[in-house]
Amino acid sequence: MNHLLPVELLLIFGLSKLLSELFERLGQPGLVGEILAGVTLGPAVLNWIHPNQVLEALSELGILFLLFRVGLEVKASELFKVGRIAILVAVAGVTLPLLAGWLLSTRLGMSNVESLFVGAAMVATSVGITAQVLAAKGLLNERASKVILAAAVIDDVLGLLVLAIVSGMAKGKVELPSIAATTLAALVFTLLVARFGSPAVKRVVPHIERRLSAKESQFHFALLTVFSLSVLSDYIGVAALVGSFLAGLAFSESIDRRVRDLSHGVAELLVPFFLAGIGLHLTSSVWKDRFTIELALALTVIAMLTKLVGCGLPALVLGTKDAIRVGIGMAPRGEVGMVVAQLGLSLGIVGGSVYAAVVFMAVSTTVLAPPLLKWAYAGCEKAAPEEEFALG
Repeated sequence: MNHLLPVELLLIFGLSKLLSELFERLGQPGLVGEILAGVTLGPAVLNWIHPNQVLEALSELGILFLLFRVGLEVKASELFKVGRIAILVAVAGVTLPLLAGWLLSTRLGMSNVESLFVGAAMVATSVGITAQVLAAKGLLNERASKVILAAAVIDDVLGLLVLAIVSGMAKGKVELPSIAATTLAALVFTLLVARFGSPAVKRVVPHIERRLSAKESQFHFALLTVFSLSVLSDYIGVAALVGSFLAGLAFSESIDRRVRDLSHGVAELLVPFFLAGIGLHLTSSVWKDRFTIELALALTVIAMLTKLVGCGLPALVLGTKDAIRVGIGMAPRGEVGMVVAQLGLSLGIVGGSVYAAVVFMAVSTTVLAPPLLKWAYAGCEKAAPEEEFALG
């Protein structure tokens, strides 16, 4: 056994909860403290802990259970009601950051392909961050929140399309038929599960309870569904967390309180590793020269503004306040931006300075969004009773 692992788990979980409590007392979302715990322990500050396979696995499990819990609190029918606005929000929220990132990078002298990778890293939203903030404050059923959740799922599919095209250009071959087929499969899969998942689960759960005698059989069935839909999502090409969210939607109208409690317990254990894991990826190399610092700051400002404008404008039909909420809610890039940057680095397209700047942008937008969301939703927060969903 790796004797360092228990120490890493202790440090990450302990410091995450300590800083979460501190930020909550300061009137800020606790998850900001959990992300900063990763920054503190990681290469950027103390350099005690580096990302590794075990921590990455815990992080992936954390985001899966977080999105499953979020899905449990939302009805698919409610998301379909805001579908038209969500599509416009997602399309504009992908197009504007992509163009802005590409334009800035080309003006700084980067190659066309490297510039496209920078733009692609600014496209997709890390829905887990926004979802955690909204869930903790009992705001998932607000109109703007439903638009954010629906748009983020569409955003993920569009991000897949952008990344496939940009990666193909980097490799010198863009296979449009294959990309089109994958995108269509992702859209069909998402729509089918969202539309028919809940009715199917309503029919199956009573049979499961009657035929299985094992304790917690409903929870076991829910877990199998989460992992199955996550595998299918990943196989099709969209993020596994989309499948986890769809599993939550499917169970949202038929699951009992016991399963919700068990899911909450698992999420409480794993989500800090997801949040701290984002901070662990920030390295001290971002401070190595003036160009990297200036690029990192410029990308962060552009990343925030392009989502605020790109996603906010289509949502103006809901009113100015909801438009601002949607724009801010779509701003975190989190792990999604880092995955794109890592791919560009591995292909030899993105240089070390650009990679460090993109990771800084991903972490910074993730840290900035929660306090801004708290401000944007001021007056809407609900004191969730103990039996409702609440994440630390």
